Amino acid sequence: MIFIFLDFLSINFFAAVIFVGAMITALVLGISFHEFSHAFVADRLGDGLPRRMGRLTLNPLAHLEPVGTMLMLLVGFGWGRPVPVNPNATRNPKATLGFTAAAGPLSNFVVAAIAGLPIKLNLVSWTSPFIKDNARALAVHGWTSGEYLSVYLSAIVLFSLILGVFNLLPIAPLDGFKVALGFLPRDLSIEFAKLERYGLVILFSLFFVVPLLTGKFLLFEIMSPIIRVLAWLFAGTSGDPFV
Repeated sequence: MIFIFLDFLSINFFAAVIFVGAMITALVLGISFHEFSHAFVADRLGDGLPRRMGRLTLNPLAHLEPVGTMLMLLVGFGWGRPVPVNPNATRNPKATLGFTAAAGPLSNFVVAAIAGLPIKLNLVSWTSPFIKDNARALAVHGWTSGEYLSVYLSAIVLFSLILGVFNLLPIAPLDGFKVALGFLPRDLSIEFAKLERYGLVILFSLFFVVPLLTGKFLLFEIMSPIIRVLAWLFAGTSGDPFV
């Protein structure tokens, strides 16, 4: 993300400010709403632990985690403070685990859908901040308030989708792992749970080892087609938002 900011900064200072503003908005909204959604669904299903721990709130200070937030600013993904839950306090612990875990990523898609609605209705144009030529073209013709809004909303859509799709990956400790545990048949769930101990190793390998050995960011290649489809669904985009 820092490299995209520097690209914008070299072309248009205010565009770089808009980019950072969109990223911070997506962070604060995305992570706060994400963690609140975990707490809300757990509470509705009978788990009172998140409420007792003060997590049933949209206050960002209750949910943001310094390291996870900094990584989001630098590289485009991160995390908030995990919401403590106790599915065993509910009538159906397995289902509660799955629904509570799914609520977080789904909330990020809600944010993307809201930010993308003006774009889908053709009230605002789509301007992916990941495509340098967009910024250069706008710099040549001059930036209008509508074009700043275009970059702002497009960035919120993409950052929200990245956050949601990343967290749905079925790798511990991401939400997708707990979603799988909650919705897989019991026997498969028990076997899948044995992979939890390897989750951090798998993530580390995907982020650092695989790119170092192959020169390709495999995780991004896995996520990109899903993000492309969701961007089309929520904002009516066409083409690849990253190329």
